[in-house]
Amino acid sequence: MTKSKTRKICIICEGFEEIDYLSTLINKAVFSNKYNFVLINSKSINNISNIYQIRYQSDSYDLVLAFCDTDKSPSKRYKEIKSEINEFHEKNVADDIIIFGNPCTMQIILSHFAEIKLTSQSKSVNSKYIEKYIGIKNYKATNEQRKELFGKIKRNNYEKMKENVAKLSTNDQEISSTNILKFVERFESEDDTWIDELNNRLMSGYYE
Repeated sequence: MTKSKTRKICIICEGFEEIDYLSTLINKAVFSNKYNFVLINSKSINNISNIYQIRYQSDSYDLVLAFCDTDKSPSKRYKEIKSEINEFHEKNVADDIIIFGNPCTMQIILSHFAEIKLTSQSKSVNSKYIEKYIGIKNYKATNEQRKELFGKIKRNNYEKMKENVAKLSTNDQEISSTNILKFVERFESEDDTWIDELNNRLMSGYYE
């Protein structure tokens, strides 16, 4: 991996909501300017593992991460992605590579506005919460709706999100869970040694 004064972090995102969400946080300057983020839309959870491996092997970034839904249970495909990343690195590192929302990323997004625990990844099920807390009716993740949704994320409710997700489980096997707090705190930090420590784990010769 390359190393420079500004650390280049590539994040492979499952889809448009993940891209839009991270872009919004980056544009709100809640993260340290020590990091330069490159966001890749995989357009499907099925493409994450392959794109991750290609981007990692490109040696163009200081770190490559992924961001996706677990789809509640978690889903078979989410478990396969973790397994594929672990097999690629020949060690159990997926928990430090994948930012997840269980059952979906909307669990994280709504935490900007309320203390809530979603139990479904269905947009039709969650639309009532989106209308209640954000005011968008019949949410279907259209371009216009996403623009309205992410326009409501501000620096002040970013802090509320951190407070709310801190109350959730970080175990991806549990419904209504996320590990995003660990990552955003790292992204806020001026101390970037966590990147080197993680890369040392990825490249070391032992299997955990």
